[in-house]
Amino acid sequence: MWGIVPAAGRGSRIQPLAFSKELLPVGSRSDGGVERPCAVSEYLVERLILGGADKICFVISPGKSDILEYFGDRYGGARLAYVVQPEAAGLCDAVFRASTVIGDHQDVLVGLPDTVWFPKAALARLPAADLSFLLFPVEHPEFFDAVVLDGDAVTEIQVKQRDATSNWIWGAFRMSARGFHDLNTLWEARGRCDEYFGTLVNSYLAAGGAGLGVKAGEAYVDVGTIHGYRTAIALLAASQDGREPRPMLRAAAGVGVPAPLPGGRA
Repeated sequence: MWGIVPAAGRGSRIQPLAFSKELLPVGSRSDGGVERPCAVSEYLVERLILGGADKICFVISPGKSDILEYFGDRYGGARLAYVVQPEAAGLCDAVFRASTVIGDHQDVLVGLPDTVWFPKAALARLPAADLSFLLFPVEHPEFFDAVVLDGDAVTEIQVKQRDATSNWIWGAFRMSARGFHDLNTLWEARGRCDEYFGTLVNSYLAAGGAGLGVKAGEAYVDVGTIHGYRTAIALLAASQDGREPRPMLRAAAGVGVPAPLPGGRA
């Protein structure tokens, strides 16, 4: 299975940095018995591997060679590949650029590299369907892509909608090989007009496609702001101490997040 890490964003919400925002140190991890800083994107890579990915494609901009230098060709048991997105043109463009290396017969997992979420192995709960979303509860769904369900069937994605009717947002998703191809084909047919994945999914559903939502997420933090960065540090500290992380999410997720820049996530 492939994992896709869309890492070509500008990171304007947390600038200035002297490096790619995906390498922002958040917490620490043990490396051969030695504790060292952990780049925020490592949390996603770890979760993709726990979800079943054995190959991971980073989609990077031309100026983000530091990500390649940091990760190299392997992370844990997963092999790594890199594809260039010439300019930050939205999540759909980033995800489907990975088709350069992804074949026609394997499922795909997608997450966002400037987030920290729990449980770590939640992606393993997603079924082998054409499209399924890992959902998290938040207090401010208007800052995210809220997912409206009928049972476990997705009926609508409310993209950054002020009056969102669901407080469940997607934090990661899985596509079958057919689902990845069908969504890519639809995106092309629509003139690549979709920057947000949610608007493409709404068109996919209207055309007869189906998506599932799995409420297996408990805590979700966007690290793209100073507030989110501080919350992530507290969330990780709680998890290391064995405390329940959920109350931190309830108190802090989405607070203080500005409107996104054109093209998707900043």
